[in-house]
Amino acid sequence: MERLVTTAQAAQILGLSLQGVHYRIKKNQLKSIKKSGKTYVYIPEHIQDQTSYEEPKVELKQETFNGYEEVIKVKDEQIDLLKKSVKWMKKQYSSEIYRLEKNQKRIITVFNREIELLQSAFNEMRSIYKQPQIETVQQTQNNEEEKERFISLLEFTLYLKKHNKSEKDIKLIILKAIQQKDSRFIYNRKDKKLLILNEDFSDLI
Repeated sequence: MERLVTTAQAAQILGLSLQGVHYRIKKNQLKSIKKSGKTYVYIPEHIQDQTSYEEPKVELKQETFNGYEEVIKVKDEQIDLLKKSVKWMKKQYSSEIYRLEKNQKRIITVFNREIELLQSAFNEMRSIYKQPQIETVQQTQNNEEEKERFISLLEFTLYLKKHNKSEKDIKLIILKAIQQKDSRFIYNRKDKKLLILNEDFSDLI
């Protein structure tokens, strides 16, 4: 014998959810009919109402609840790990930024020192260029010989310019030669006079 019940009653009797009942109706696992727009299910008389079995339902709910707790626990662990990663990255970036700023200050200091040295060199060269560029060593009968022995600063400049040297390069070459006491450059610091011997300058090119 079978009895006709609503889908809600069938869910209580069979211990299923309402969706579970509709699923079994759809799969033809439960016989059903529709009356006045409502669905009714045929249930055998010998099947007892499963609502009396509360313990399995409680266990199922408890298991589900425990599953949610595990998911939440895993998410919390992931969030904690991400927070630690972000904190570590911030620390690393802060350290790197401090290092770069420190290096930048050091580089600027070195550049300033180089600029001061170049400025000093240019000032010294300017004082040299303000004085007569060439004077003969002796005003004697060997005047022509002395002229052949020395070249003018202009001639020396034109010679280096032919080899793609700029005026800045030429000034630095002369200053370096004087500082290194190059015998081809005779500079009298007291009189601010420069003499350049007419020799080979291929090593300066």
